[in-house]
Amino acid sequence: MDPQLARNTRFTSIYRADQPWLELRLRDGLRNREDAQDIASETFTQLLQAPALLQLQEPRAMLLTIARRITWRLWRRRELEQAWLDTLRLLPEPTAPSAESRYQTLQALQTLDAVLDGLSGKARMAFLYSQLDGMTHADIAARIKVSPTMVRKYIAQALRRCCEAFEA
Repeated sequence: MDPQLARNTRFTSIYRADQPWLELRLRDGLRNREDAQDIASETFTQLLQAPALLQLQEPRAMLLTIARRITWRLWRRRELEQAWLDTLRLLPEPTAPSAESRYQTLQALQTLDAVLDGLSGKARMAFLYSQLDGMTHADIAARIKVSPTMVRKYIAQALRRCCEAFEA
């Protein structure tokens, strides 16, 4: 059998058997039908791209793993949006940025969050304290309870990720 045909057949089989199950499971957890549908769709899109689709023994376990990752990203994006909106509410009216400026800033924050995804929590915090708050390495080290040398390493990791992302 043609390998592409075999992949398509396997995917179709999993989709037919498990799509209603996954969407129902997501709806129960999220309590939101639209989010459940969106996450289920994205989950199957990512599953279709999985290199080991034909060797997959436990499709439901894989579907849940992918869906959890997508759900976490959705929640993270919403947290960022909410934090940004909360910050905006604190600004006096005349200094509040325009709708376009707010959108661009939110997009930049989401991009930065995606670039830093995968770094340890301390590495992310060290970078953000350095770049956004202007803290010194010594102050950051005291705040996150590591050495200043480790702070430099964390910031270097994050900067490498940023450079790689923007060169791509």
